Amino acid sequence: MTPADPIRLGPETLGPPVFLAPMAGITDLPFRRAVSRFGAGLVVSEMVASTEMVTPRPSTRAAVRAKALTEGGVPVSVQIAGREAGPMAETARIVENMGARIIDINMGCPAKKVTGGMSGAALMRDLDHALGLIEAVIGAVTVPVTLKMRLGWDGDCLNAPELARRAAGAGVRMVTVHGRTRAQFYTGQADWSAIRPVADALADLDQPPPLVANGDVVDAASARQALARSGARAVMVGRGAQGAPWAVAAIMHQLYGSPAPQIPSGDRLVDLVGAHYDDILSFYGAELGLRTARKHLGWYAERAGLGDSRAVLMRAASPAEAMTAIRHVFAGGEVVPADPVPADPVLA
Repeated sequence: MTPADPIRLGPETLGPPVFLAPMAGITDLPFRRAVSRFGAGLVVSEMVASTEMVTPRPSTRAAVRAKALTEGGVPVSVQIAGREAGPMAETARIVENMGARIIDINMGCPAKKVTGGMSGAALMRDLDHALGLIEAVIGAVTVPVTLKMRLGWDGDCLNAPELARRAAGAGVRMVTVHGRTRAQFYTGQADWSAIRPVADALADLDQPPPLVANGDVVDAASARQALARSGARAVMVGRGAQGAPWAVAAIMHQLYGSPAPQIPSGDRLVDLVGAHYDDILSFYGAELGLRTARKHLGWYAERAGLGDSRAVLMRAASPAEAMTAIRHVFAGGEVVPADPVPADPVLA
């Protein structure tokens, strides 16, 4: 196992280069907290819409204030999205003042409600406009600004290398590329080799920002392949961490020799799921929290091979019933350490 060279973004030094990806409706404060307890090189908040932030709505501002908290010494990046330079710059200032240590610009979300408003991946259809947003955000804050994108809008518009090069010239400190186009959404397999032209484009710069590969990285084997095929310095884990907040730390251990997470089962899994559930209720309140937690409980059950018990967890109509179901479904067994995997010579 080869220790990784640290990635520095201005004053921020990231941990081993395995990061938690931003996921809408998932990487909220309770989930980031669960992941941070095991360890991650960086955790990124779910997307914050600039149109909401510049509207004086206390509930939105309170939620984002919590999103921007630093947990357990792990750097937190707050991802923002929008289509107009003014609101994007103001949103960046707001989240910086709330405690964000890094600001990430979303130019990769494929959802129709986002791209329909000319935000997210739709910005890859107009790189001049995209650069205007990037420059506005960088000019508004003192913290490092990063960028997340896709390969392009579709197979006829694979312009990630050009956007990455121009973004780096504007001052973006790190670039993440999901190995699919917007037209692909999440279908098929992410094409990590298609990220390689971005690495080549950045390599020609005097001070190239680090490149992060994203898409279908779920374990150490897929992380190795993503790094080797893309030429990236880091990987970002998204859906692979659902129901497994230890997944990022396990990949860090297997690739770079960081401390091995203890993967819980039995009573310790009950404690972990219960703590995450309590955190969700505290963050959202009982009514919304009960609904929000269901997807996480389902993922925990599937990850533990208990998918047949999902119905028990989904039927819980109160926090007390949910905790009873958690104890019933997840009880029994011992703690299993993460299996060490030999270092891949590609990373040496």
